[in-house]
Amino acid sequence: MLNIIKNKFDQYFLKDKNLAKKIVKNLSFQNYDTIVEIGPGLGILTKYLLNNYNNNVFLIEIDKKLISFLRKNFSISKNRIIHKDFLKWNPEEIQLHNFAIIGNFPYNISSKILFHILKYNQYIQECIGMFQKEVVKRIISDKGNKNYGILSVLIQTFYDVKYLFTVNKKVFSPMPNVKSAVFSLKKKKDILYCNKNLLFQCVKIAFNQRRKKLKNSLQLFHHLPNFYKIPFLNKRAEELSVKEFLQLTKEIEIRK
Repeated sequence: MLNIIKNKFDQYFLKDKNLAKKIVKNLSFQNYDTIVEIGPGLGILTKYLLNNYNNNVFLIEIDKKLISFLRKNFSISKNRIIHKDFLKWNPEEIQLHNFAIIGNFPYNISSKILFHILKYNQYIQECIGMFQKEVVKRIISDKGNKNYGILSVLIQTFYDVKYLFTVNKKVFSPMPNVKSAVFSLKKKKDILYCNKNLLFQCVKIAFNQRRKKLKNSLQLFHHLPNFYKIPFLNKRAEELSVKEFLQLTKEIEIRK
């Protein structure tokens, strides 16, 4: 079956059925009843999803050949197989407002996938997925860690993040040159409210100049009243916890 794919989307196809079953079993079904699988490929996860949750599964696949393969090989209605680039998909198109995401994600667009999840975080209750191990380490990192950065702060603002397990290279075709890991994101119940766009702006500016203290990197806000009285400005981005970034954003928002 694998010979139908030229891997033009830089995806590594899982071939271990027991591992696929293990990944699917990590879905909690807390506060949602619908699952969206991203990049189902040849359907190794899809099989176990449909066996257990048939009427609650949507598939999003960008490759035409794989769309045909999925329609021929799985008993799922055509309107639940969506031929689209996930990065251009809006869940409101099919009136989805409460769901989970699962997938063995293409590694070359991992950051873009995470930012797209953040864009629609109000709808996405959970995500179980596989990325390059280094990416997973980045999103679970705490302040002071060399991997701590933009995605660490933004993902952890909205989700509880957990490293589930490392995956052996041999379970993929083709075999990747990097280590892989499965992770989970579960939406936090209590989120310290602040302006989401402003938070994204502050975090990106701060980490793009991570060697500077915040009073220097956040020059965009120097004109605000009592700017230098804002807490944490004598620290660098990597020294602030997620909670402190939220507090910083709220302080800037108050002054605008």
